[in-house]
Amino acid sequence: MTESTNSKINALSWLEAESPNSVASGRKNLRSLAWKVAPNLFLSFKYAWAGVRYAFATQRNFRIHTVIGAFAISLGLFLHISAVEIAIVAVTCAIVMVLELLNTAIESVVDLTVKQTYHELAKIAKDCAAGAVLISAIAAVLVAACILLPPLYQLIVAL
Repeated sequence: MTESTNSKINALSWLEAESPNSVASGRKNLRSLAWKVAPNLFLSFKYAWAGVRYAFATQRNFRIHTVIGAFAISLGLFLHISAVEIAIVAVTCAIVMVLELLNTAIESVVDLTVKQTYHELAKIAKDCAAGAVLISAIAAVLVAACILLPPLYQLIVAL
């Protein structure tokens, strides 16, 4: 197994140990009824948050998008841009992060299906998912530049 695969398995084991439905015996840490709908809203949010934590723990690009998004929003607050502009920057950053989560899910399902062997259709699925993230990231940079650069330029000129 590759180092990346081992880190993903370790992160998954850590998350499963905190799952309310986990079984304490050996590798049977998987949620026994993962295919069922969560019985209440709290558990639904807990499982959703586990997915976000897994992506943050295992996906370098997700961490990069998180830091850049936080920086862009913070810069917008510092520059006193309007609430609508802050919302536009935040939603644009969130779209990139959502697509990164979907990319991670697609990659995981593809790896499960092909058992981490090479298959041309698996490559296409992974490449297309990564391409969606790339396009959204480029769009996010353009949106942030259009919103943040004019007031940043005015601030620099005023110095």
